[in-house]
Amino acid sequence: MSWRPKRMKFGLFLAPFHYVGEHPTLALQRDVELIEHLDALGYDEAWIGEHHSFGREIISNPMIFIAALAERTKHIKLGTGVVSLPYHNPLMVADDLLQLDHMTRGRVMLGVGPGALTSDAVQMGIDPTTQRRRMAESLDAIVALARDDEPVSMETDWFSLTEARLQMAWYSDPHPEIAVAVILTPAGPQLAGKHGASLLSVAGADSEGMRNVWDWYEEAAAENGHQVSRKNWRVVTAIHVAETRAQAIEDVRAGFLKRAYVGDVRDPGRRGGIVLHMAKTIEEAIDRNMVIVGSPEDAIEQIEALHDRSGGIGGVLGMHHEWASTDATNRSYELFMRYVAPRYQGQLERIVASRDFVEDRQLDIFGAGNKAMVKAFADAGKELPEAFRQAAEAAAAASSNGAEAAAEVEAEPVAD
Repeated sequence: MSWRPKRMKFGLFLAPFHYVGEHPTLALQRDVELIEHLDALGYDEAWIGEHHSFGREIISNPMIFIAALAERTKHIKLGTGVVSLPYHNPLMVADDLLQLDHMTRGRVMLGVGPGALTSDAVQMGIDPTTQRRRMAESLDAIVALARDDEPVSMETDWFSLTEARLQMAWYSDPHPEIAVAVILTPAGPQLAGKHGASLLSVAGADSEGMRNVWDWYEEAAAENGHQVSRKNWRVVTAIHVAETRAQAIEDVRAGFLKRAYVGDVRDPGRRGGIVLHMAKTIEEAIDRNMVIVGSPEDAIEQIEALHDRSGGIGGVLGMHHEWASTDATNRSYELFMRYVAPRYQGQLERIVASRDFVEDRQLDIFGAGNKAMVKAFADAGKELPEAFRQAAEAAAAASSNGAEAAAEVEAEPVAD
């Protein structure tokens, strides 16, 4: 039995993915409206990405996007998913986060990564082989700025800090959550463990090597004096839920074939150096645990399998994909929150117990109500209406039969 959190987090990972050829203004507006929808449904969080090239992931500054969302939402937490640290001076990242921490009243989170699109780095003249090192150096500076009262001075080959400090205190205590994007190599988990940051597994939910991610993370955390919890480990995977498995598959079949970087390409024969080990059909993706697609019951089964593969996680983030229509997509998020999330957030046990308590005792409970009704008419000296009399007699007979049946069971000898 793998570890389970008392209350799992559920949310959105918005890269975003949009088809080349549609109006970008409308696409961005749809992203805003989606997160408003999730806020109303009670989702815990949404993470928004940063990209600068290739024409599909068109949010360039997640912090600007979060600032707009902060005025349109009430409860959902908003994270950068992720800020590409090699592209920014760490003081600017920390200071922007500080401002958003106040503007959102503590609803902002910082997700960080090295930059997933090599084309972004190339356009900035950054050698892609330096990105992970730069990310580690930047995160060292950001954590120091976030946690230390003393000025921070650092000198690297790409940024300098000279007695740098943040000019305001954090709104959050002690500061907003910091999460590191990880795939399946040791680098991300080790960096997260070094700083006691959270884990964002963005490679999906299909890998049998997920337990290694936790082991690398926990080992690095222990070496650096941090205690970490699985509740702060989130896994990102594509999700689509409908009333039936067949309907869910049909909703996304065509869109899955046209998905970004795979089917949404100008010339499929000119992918060059892009290597994507992706399923060719939605059915194959389901079988390989690459997606969560199906009915609410299917989604529950697939989350259970994800727990077993990983040893237990604290949250699931749906990778927003737009494989289905907007209406079907919004319905999917609603069905997930209505019928899947409560299973993992402690919202069903008491309701089920309350129902069972009454159903198991309904003859006695409602029989007493019928007796009270008969007595009320008798005390008033009024004749009981025929319909009420028949109902009371039927309830009394049922109660008597139930008692006799119980007595018979109790009278039976117990076998040795």
